Amino acid sequence: MIRFWQKIYAKNDNIKAYSLLLPALILVILAMASPMLLTVVTSFHTQVSMIEIDTTLTFDRYKDFFSRPVYTMLLVRSIKISFFVTLVTLITTYPLAYYIAFYVKKNKMLWIVLMTLPFWTSYLLRVFSWKVILGHKGVINSALIASGMIGEPLSFLIYSQTAVVLTLAHAWAAFAILPLYVSLDKIDKSLLEASYDLGNTKFETFWRVTFPLSLPGVIGAILIIFIPTVGDYVTPQLVGGTDGRMLSNMIQSLFGRANNFPLGAASAVLMLLSVSFVAVVVTYITRKVSLRMS
Repeated sequence: MIRFWQKIYAKNDNIKAYSLLLPALILVILAMASPMLLTVVTSFHTQVSMIEIDTTLTFDRYKDFFSRPVYTMLLVRSIKISFFVTLVTLITTYPLAYYIAFYVKKNKMLWIVLMTLPFWTSYLLRVFSWKVILGHKGVINSALIASGMIGEPLSFLIYSQTAVVLTLAHAWAAFAILPLYVSLDKIDKSLLEASYDLGNTKFETFWRVTFPLSLPGVIGAILIIFIPTVGDYVTPQLVGGTDGRMLSNMIQSLFGRANNFPLGAASAVLMLLSVSFVAVVVTYITRKVSLRMS
């Protein structure tokens, strides 16, 4: 019997491939699929008391979510903030990735290491640093007041959606630079030369050749930034204030102080579905644009 399975294993490449993937598949199932399935199941239950949950399946928790305008408002706000975080991150990181890919001839690895410098410090330290920078007595307000440009601190810099967008954009910038750089660096430079030979300007070459070929990296950066920032609750808690709170803060409260696991699970499931829908739509639109530009 052992020899029989050894022969099958030796002749079947698919079995070899799946056997190599088996540890990773087990880890994904245990660390991701199982908690998500448990969350979905919990969302159909009812919290009876502080320690007791009625396991009768019901859609009441989803009805409760949509019956409370504050929850839907927080969901829309979370998507909106993540959208602006993604937009700001792309606008600031794409030129840097473009410069490294096309203009840096030596020590590219050094540039890549420098791009990862923010990861060398704690995420919380970076958030607190932005809190100091954007605070009413922070670096920006103090400099503007000292220069006479303003008479009182700018209130929109801290404890607002602006503070959340700036902090998250800085925290996740390195995640966007890497896929953008890889996508740009793989572009065949002879295609750019051919475009110049055909009479295209630098801008026309970028818009017709470089940007369409870099769209896979753009899509990757969008997904890498948008998906996790929707569920971030540390940054809104520290620098967002009342105006910058997101649905993740409400979910954390439901699982914590409110002790309403089913409603928290239902909120998490709806946020996951919303993010998945937006990600699919963005990917579809980006690919359509890529086909039209190619």
